[in-house]
Amino acid sequence: MTTTSAPTPATPSPFRRIATISFAVIAALVVAFFTFSNLYAEYLWFDQLGFESVLVTQWTARAIMFVIGFVAMAVPVWLAIFLAYRLRPVYARLSSQLDRYQEVVEPLRRLGMWGIPVFFGFFAGFAASAQWETTWLWMNGVATGSVDPEFGLDTGFYMFAMPFYQALAGFLSAVVLISLLVTAAVSYLYGSVRVGQGELRISKPARIQLAVLAGVYLLVQAGSLWLDRYATLVAPGNRITGPAYTEVNAVIPGQTILAVVAALVAILFFVTAIIGRWRYPLIATALLIVTSLVVGVGYPWAVQTFQVRPNERALEMDYYQRNVDMTREAYALDGIEKIEFNAETDAEAGQLRNDADTTASLRLMDPAIISPTVRQLQQYRAYYGFAERLDVDRYEIDGETQDTVVAVRELNLQDLDASAQTWQNTTMVYTHGYGLVAAKGNERTREGEPVFIESDIPSTGFLSDLDYEPRVYFGENSPLYSIVGAPEDAEPMELDYPRGQEGASETRTTFRGDGGPSVGNFFNKLLYAMKFQSEQILFSDNVNPESQILYDRHPRDRVQKVAPYLTLDGDPYPSVVDGRIVWIIDGYTTSATYPYSTGVSLSQAISDSTNPAPNLRIDDINYIRNSVKATVDAYDGKVTLYAWDEEDPVLQAWQKVYPTTLEPISEMSGELMSHVRYPTDLFKVQRALLGTYHVDTAGQFYQRDNAWTSPSDPTNPEVLQPPYYLTMRMPGQDEPTFSMFTTFIPDGGQRNVLMGYLAVDSDAGKEAGVKRDGYGTLRLLEVSADSPVPGPGQVQNSFNSDTTIAQEMNVLQLGSSDVSFGNLLTLPVGGGLLYVQPLYVQSTAGTTYPLLRKVLVAFGDELAFEDTLADALDELFGGDSGAATGDDDVTPVDPLDPDAQPEEPAEEPGAEPTTPPAPPAGGATYEEALADAGAALQAKQAALEEGDMVAYAEADRDLNDAVQRLLELSD
Repeated sequence: MTTTSAPTPATPSPFRRIATISFAVIAALVVAFFTFSNLYAEYLWFDQLGFESVLVTQWTARAIMFVIGFVAMAVPVWLAIFLAYRLRPVYARLSSQLDRYQEVVEPLRRLGMWGIPVFFGFFAGFAASAQWETTWLWMNGVATGSVDPEFGLDTGFYMFAMPFYQALAGFLSAVVLISLLVTAAVSYLYGSVRVGQGELRISKPARIQLAVLAGVYLLVQAGSLWLDRYATLVAPGNRITGPAYTEVNAVIPGQTILAVVAALVAILFFVTAIIGRWRYPLIATALLIVTSLVVGVGYPWAVQTFQVRPNERALEMDYYQRNVDMTREAYALDGIEKIEFNAETDAEAGQLRNDADTTASLRLMDPAIISPTVRQLQQYRAYYGFAERLDVDRYEIDGETQDTVVAVRELNLQDLDASAQTWQNTTMVYTHGYGLVAAKGNERTREGEPVFIESDIPSTGFLSDLDYEPRVYFGENSPLYSIVGAPEDAEPMELDYPRGQEGASETRTTFRGDGGPSVGNFFNKLLYAMKFQSEQILFSDNVNPESQILYDRHPRDRVQKVAPYLTLDGDPYPSVVDGRIVWIIDGYTTSATYPYSTGVSLSQAISDSTNPAPNLRIDDINYIRNSVKATVDAYDGKVTLYAWDEEDPVLQAWQKVYPTTLEPISEMSGELMSHVRYPTDLFKVQRALLGTYHVDTAGQFYQRDNAWTSPSDPTNPEVLQPPYYLTMRMPGQDEPTFSMFTTFIPDGGQRNVLMGYLAVDSDAGKEAGVKRDGYGTLRLLEVSADSPVPGPGQVQNSFNSDTTIAQEMNVLQLGSSDVSFGNLLTLPVGGGLLYVQPLYVQSTAGTTYPLLRKVLVAFGDELAFEDTLADALDELFGGDSGAATGDDDVTPVDPLDPDAQPEEPAEEPGAEPTTPPAPPAGGATYEEALADAGAALQAKQAALEEGDMVAYAEADRDLNDAVQRLLELSD
């Protein structure tokens, strides 16, 4: 008989084991190096800006919180498993099923005893590190000096301490609950807890451990219930945020009772750990559940149903008033000035004479429309570009403040010729934009183009006379990264601008600032080659010891990184300040836990036709302040943060977290002060709240019979009309100031009449480090119902439906032309409210850009539609409005008319009259010319369909002739 022995297991190859270990070590080193390279590159960026303390603070805080979270979870869970196993009964008789479980688990017991705590510890550590800002604000919170009307606590408790205590209670609940569950599992697995034959048997050590953990859990819940009493002050209700009658008289007392009961039940569990009787804590737990249903649900429902609803006005008024007062305080609406406004609606001659200084600054150039015009006239090369929406600013010229429309000429590498888009060109040659373009907001040329006061390449104008730095390395459309800098004697490589001296086609330059981390050594080259996945950085001979790499170049991105606690305004704007182009950005500190303040969705509040889909890090808020003004130097990217609202408690707390990052307002130069303004997004949030909270009393708030809303944009009804900046004088002001305004119409229904007009003084003055008196003052005109004024939508509809205006619009749209309505501005002048809307015409063929051709105006029910604002106002106000305008001396011409001639001078008195011009050829009347144009348009379309290009050209010529006659007859 032969036997076969079992095969001997193959011995693992030493080479394979060494290879596996080596591969794992190499992989770990590669991952570690990539992680280190990213972290170190980030540190270099912050260090170059001088904000390395921000990054170090974040890293340190996150690391500390991770360790705390890891230890606070892992140690209790490990201790629970260890004690449950160590104190297990040694000779317990187990069921066969438990024996099988133990056979499976026992080989993994040691791994599980350490692995389970580590697993939960990592999750807890990451969760805790995400709460580092909440913890640091709690440690650095300040008193606000304002108390809540229910408990009398400083509002700083709700903004800084309460969020931390809520997070702590949640974390402790998770730790104790997981410890309780793993204790129960281990105790059951090893026989400390046995279920069988209709009874539950628990060993004494397991009883003590389980009872103590249950008692601790209930103590934590008691603390959480106690904390919930304060959380009611920031909880939204049916009508208001914060507790009303039912919450104050039923919910809060019920939470107090439940907290006390939970603490008593916890004590009973501790007693059970000693005496071993489970009956009492279990009965008490059942009573706690019943109590929670009675005092937490039933009693508040009964109070609301049988006491509050039948007597709502009498019982709720005090609490509604709390909400009105605290909401207005949280959004800085408590200082608003209200003015009853009985608007004039009849237009008379000379009515605007007292407001000539306001109408003289009225903006005709719409920054949302004229970008293609500026691009066509000022782009110069395809690789330059301008923002789709330009910005509004003001400058002092010859002692007078001039409202301007401004834009930065930035790089636009997407339109660079494809053959020129090499790595060297896009990284080291095309590195920066050039110059700021400024046009007068209230003036136009004869052809309808902007009147530039700073323009061209090289830059010329009033700013160039001041010798400012025109190069723009940091902007809203800068390349992902550029490598700049070279030794003093090196030949310049960067294209400066496409003109040169002595017949040269271009001028080159070398960056001489300190704008980015150095890539002058091999290690930094390697770091950034990995970061941007570009081996050219590592191997290019043009990267020299003086080279710097510029990245994260968008102004908002730079400010957000160095001030992560700020919510930034969506409209950074460029200004020339102290000889440099700087981007000015408004920063907000916010909170969502201000007591009794109604919350708002920030993204919804600031969404309008200029910013239809904002993307925000923080959305739901109920407190906001414009606490910081930030600047970003367009040349070297330097970020400077100024503490604009030094009284803001949230900013004070963050200053303690980041103590060296903000400059006091006293460091702001007078020139910078003259360009900062009241921020757009804050104004939008305030107008969103004022729709409901323009009332002063709880009775008015309760009735809600005078609720307002912001009107839709007349040219795009799907979104809200944005607020606009203008220099104007509100009723009660002595002189015009740079302001921002918005309007209100009734909320709900179909009535589009003006109910309110809100303006804010946006001029901070020009004294270094000192805000001008009156800056930030909100003035609200409450339009009397006795003199109804059409709302923006109604005025736009009147423009669109007026037959005379419609005929002239048809003329403008004949041929290959599109008509665009500009911003519909509203001004409180002449004792009433004047609407002004520029109208632009753009050809759809050939080189196209919008030109200002007409101006629409309305006052009351009267309309006018003329070539200039001056003519339109005179037409509206009886032949002489008395107003001064920016286009007083302009005689418009049709830019498409090759025969357009300058305006003839007026004849001298006594001179022989000139022969009147002959009537235009063709149809001699307006109707005939219009019919000719229609026939030519049809003939042109028919020729195009038939492919007869000769007939098409003849019809096109006839159409142009007819349009020209229409324009002549309409003058």
